[in-house]
This record gives sequence, C-alpha cells and structure tokens, in this order.
Amino acid sequence: MPVEHYENFPVASLLLPARLRPAVEAIYAFARSADDIADEGHASPGERLQALDRYEAGLDDIAAGRTTGTPPFAALARTVQAHALPLQPLRDLLSAFRQDVVTVRYARYADLLDYCARSANPVGRLMLHLYGNASEENCRQSDAVCTALQLINFWQDVAVDWGKRRIYLPQEDLDRFGVTEDDIGGGKLSDAWQALMRFEVERARALMLSGAGLALRLPGRIGWELRLVVQGGLRILERIEAADHDVFRHRPQLRARDWALICWRAVCMKIRLSPKTQLG
Repeated sequence: MPVEHYENFPVASLLLPARLRPAVEAIYAFARSADDIADEGHASPGERLQALDRYEAGLDDIAAGRTTGTPPFAALARTVQAHALPLQPLRDLLSAFRQDVVTVRYARYADLLDYCARSANPVGRLMLHLYGNASEENCRQSDAVCTALQLINFWQDVAVDWGKRRIYLPQEDLDRFGVTEDDIGGGKLSDAWQALMRFEVERARALMLSGAGLALRLPGRIGWELRLVVQGGLRILERIEAADHDVFRHRPQLRARDWALICWRAVCMKIRLSPKTQLG
C-alpha cells in the first residue's frame, strides 16, 4: 500500500496492526481517488465537481445502508459499519477537494486553517476512531498535528504548487513581509522571502508541538506511529532552515540518515512546550 503517495495520510504501514489494514486501505482508496479527481488529469472544473458530487452521493448511500458494489464504496461501507466510523470526516475531505478545484489563493491564515481542518484533520480523527481513542482532547491535539503537517507540506512545496498556479501562503503574510507573486514565480531568494519563511516555519513548528503530547499519551502502535509523524514533520522544517529557506531550488526531502535520526528522536522523545525546542 503506497500510503506515502497521499500527503495528508499520516500512516506508517509497518506499524499498522494487521486487523486495521483493510480499513485503512479502504479509507485511503476513497481519499486518494477523490483527491485525484480534484487535482489530476485534464477534466474541466465543472466535470471535477460533478465527479466529487457522485462521491458525496456514495457516502449518502452508505449512510442510508444502501448496498453498492462500486469501488471504492463497497470496501468503505464495510469499514464504516465494522468500525462504527463517522461519515462527517469523509464529507469534510470532499469539501476540501471541491475547494481545491475552485480556490488557488488564500487571503488570510484563518482561511488556510479552515481548509486544513477539512483537508488534513479528518484523517487523524478517522485514525483515532479506528484505534478507539477519539476523545475530545485527543481529537484537538490530533488536529494540531495534522494541520501542522499540511502547512509543512505547503511550505516545502511552494515551487511545486506554483507550477499548478496555486499559492497557499496567505496573502496577508505576503503583504506583511513584502513578498510578491512575481517573487515566488521567479524563485527570488530575498531577505523578505527568508523572513517570511522563518515566520511560517516557526508557526508550523509551534502548532506541531502544541499537539505533540498526544504521541506520548496514546498507547502502543498508534503512539509510536504518531511519534514518527511528529518527528518527521519537525525534521522537514529543519531541512527548510538548513537550505536557508530556499524551497525553490532545494525541496526538502527525508533521506535514510534523516529517518535514522527521526527514529532515534521518536524513541527518546520528550516534549518541552517551546517552539525552538528540539525533541529528543
């Protein structure tokens, strides 16, 4: 299962209990295929939205107990029933995918957080439900981790997203630091750009650390999974910093030695609630 193909799906398959693998695969297949409808190929925006509406209708069928043999809904229906999963996180994902079709700029950070609440946070909540740990506090901290992961993905993929004519950096932040869209398009590594990225990196780090305690509180495999997720996200931020925030020419990627460090930090993980604190 190539889970890493869907960037909002923080699941390490090696740590996943065998009993949950079919459920995770079913959720992943739904999310991946719906995301591809919104993002891949050459369909028009109207065609994409119509296809996503059909996915919404598929969730309606599951809610009504109507049988469907159409992929990915047959496996998803079995998973929802077997694990008593809520459908709202899946509907939230579809809402975010629809937004991807029509929205390519974000005026405010609050607007970006609203998008992340529907594009990233539902995955964490579904995983908590699968593990039977979906308390209110756990969901709150999971949301912080998942949103931070989404932001980190945006910051490392500024150049990739520009190729799709998208900018996830909030316009209010661009204005604050004096960075223009032409600067992004030209890959201009200016003092203004570096100041902007330092601000965004610190904000994502602080958000990650605000939810990181969940990784120490959850038992067993899910706790270890989340430790790796947290440490992986923080390592990407370090990679951005090490490249002097030049994500135009140096897209941060985790290599073998990074994963060795991530695993070590996960084993030794201690949380100190400071944005500049190293974990481990």
